[in-house]
Amino acid sequence: MSSLRFDDVACWRGGRLLFEGVSFALGPGEAAIVTGPNGAGKSSLLRVAAGLLEAAAGTVVREGMVALADENVALDRDLPLKKALRFWARLDRRGDTLPAAMEAMGIAHLAPVPVRMLSTGQRKRAALARVIASGADIWLLDEPTNGLDAESVGRLEQACAAHQTAGGIVLAATHQGFALASSRSVNLSPFVSSEVETRFSTSLEANGFGGL
Repeated sequence: MSSLRFDDVACWRGGRLLFEGVSFALGPGEAAIVTGPNGAGKSSLLRVAAGLLEAAAGTVVREGMVALADENVALDRDLPLKKALRFWARLDRRGDTLPAAMEAMGIAHLAPVPVRMLSTGQRKRAALARVIASGADIWLLDEPTNGLDAESVGRLEQACAAHQTAGGIVLAATHQGFALASSRSVNLSPFVSSEVETRFSTSLEANGFGGL
């Protein structure tokens, strides 16, 4: 049974505190969207959830496999797309799920195209197809709609809905429109350190938004 729980978690990155005191729990079929100001640590929270970044305080409990899709596509640029994706699918022992995952994200027709020749949006869809094919219980999606057109966003939303129906978990960090069934918000704003808040406010003022 899949689950993801943060208990009073804090995160340090680059020698500074990003957030502290974050707590939430997700069970089978549930989803959440991480929100907060720029620099609040949304991407870092996902990396903590994936186990790629150690929490500075608190406890993170994961039940089930985890797959992360972020700005690092992690595909061999010189290989045709299908072969590049097959490398990861075989590592996950999920080679049989790859065709359906590629179809889900509308990239089946790109199978013979070298990764280096793909557009930004196509590479994004490839990264998401890798997560779909992984068989992971917990999907961690960092700005998943960046570079996607409306049709591709719809495909991803359908894939997430199917994953949740099967008992999976979705945790996404995004500032754009993204519809997730039965989702809640994990708002980092109340947990951001004063240093981050000051830097964000200064940035707003420098760009003429001091009155907001």
